Amino acid sequence: MSDSTNTTYPCIRGTLCEVLFYEVELIVIPVLLLVIFLTTLIILFVLKCSHKPSQLYGHHRNEKDDTQHHHNTFSHRNSNRRHLQGIDAPAELNPMEHEIILMTAQPHHDMQNSQPAVPQDTTVRHPGTFQMVSPLAPTFSGKQDNFTLHRAAMESQPVILRMLKESANAVERQSFLGFSHFLSELGWHPSLPKVLWVKAVCTPLTIAVEQLEHGDLLSFLWRCRQDHTGQAAPCDMTEKRIFTMGAQIASALEYLHSKNYIHGNVRARSVLVGQDLSVKLWGFGPAYRRQMSAGSIKDVEDMEMRKWQAPEVLGQQPLQQSSDIWSFGVLLYEMVTLGDPPFPNIMASELLQHLQRENTITKPPNCSNTLYSIIESCCRWKPKKRVLLAELIRKLQSGERSANDQAVLRVSEALDMEKYMREAGYGDSFH
Repeated sequence: MSDSTNTTYPCIRGTLCEVLFYEVELIVIPVLLLVIFLTTLIILFVLKCSHKPSQLYGHHRNEKDDTQHHHNTFSHRNSNRRHLQGIDAPAELNPMEHEIILMTAQPHHDMQNSQPAVPQDTTVRHPGTFQMVSPLAPTFSGKQDNFTLHRAAMESQPVILRMLKESANAVERQSFLGFSHFLSELGWHPSLPKVLWVKAVCTPLTIAVEQLEHGDLLSFLWRCRQDHTGQAAPCDMTEKRIFTMGAQIASALEYLHSKNYIHGNVRARSVLVGQDLSVKLWGFGPAYRRQMSAGSIKDVEDMEMRKWQAPEVLGQQPLQQSSDIWSFGVLLYEMVTLGDPPFPNIMASELLQHLQRENTITKPPNCSNTLYSIIESCCRWKPKKRVLLAELIRKLQSGERSANDQAVLRVSEALDMEKYMREAGYGDSFH
């Protein structure tokens, strides 16, 4: 056999030989397909997470100094706030500040082994970027939360951004999404703020809610204390306006009760005021906590809420829908007094004993008999004796038709912030 033959067939005569043949196509084509598949996955992942916090805010990197300047300005204003007096103290309360989420709660009873559902109607439309983002200053309550609040514009609509901090852990992220799901379950009502968008994939997790121009009702009432020297002012409160606002809030409560929700936090700080002076009920943090805990936590957790709570709640009994009616009566008292705290001469820790002696909320000097009769019908000791919501709405609408729309409500003294905090129960402790 020639040399060329031995080169082509390297087997020795008389032995068993295995010859392997490789096709180039069998190696190259699968490798190319694998590379294309991995490249496509990487591109999709980059596109999905391309909206970083700086893009969410609508800022460029070279605008960081401006953001820091805004933050320093708000911090400086907040450091001086507790020294202010009268109508200037404090500045407008954050409309979403008290949506406190219980971090140990699961977003839903059957969600221990699954992620919370994200409201479908708020994740379909992505707003792109937000414009004119500015932080909301913290208020006098000094709560340490795991989220921050910002004002912004989304498609030319003013919104409030509730953003989870980057340092949040997995349980806090789950609770944040659970709260957005809870809000979506509430559904739409003209006297409830709209949840416009939820960012549930990339950080920072964000909930965008419509902003009502006049902020919370308590701050609005405090601004109404200012004497406008005869000029027509948008914040002037009349008794007719109290009936109008009250009917809107009661309508929101009736809607919530029809869905088997109890609000549990009805007060002026939980009501938002729009540009046209319509109002919407907010402050759903306690309701969310109760739903997630399945009744395993007390309804009275914050001493600052006690002045608004019904006697049965103060006595650590189960919260009822009629408990919201009691709180609504206290809210009417806040409105007619332009933001005075209820039961100002009684410590929050002693309020239950005070009510047990058959004392009730006192009639403000500038309150009509018609309005005070409604307050009394709400603030009755026995829950079954309190007015039903349907009847309450009817009385408010009837009062609106006959109430005085010309006489502007005034109070004799300016707001003393330290006095308010003391009389409202901030800083009280159980004895």
